[in-house]
Amino acid sequence: MNSQEEWSEHATFMNRLAADGFVVLGGPVGETGDVLLVVDAAGEDEINATLSPDPWSQSGILEVKTIQRWTILLQAGEEA
Repeated sequence: MNSQEEWSEHATFMNRLAADGFVVLGGPVGETGDVLLVVDAAGEDEINATLSPDPWSQSGILEVKTIQRWTILLQAGEEA
């Protein structure tokens, strides 16, 4: 992955989002080239606005295909 165009700029941007608590989990899924990104956001507008300055969003490398709400019902170390 780190040989991809604009990798260091993208990685710096995403690491900042993770440090800020916006990105909770993220990484490639299988061999498809798709990426799963779990974020803490109020909705689609916030997600799109937050990701739009990413160098990969600007160059078309990163494309948001779907946004789905996730309700967490089970979490290690937490009682329901």
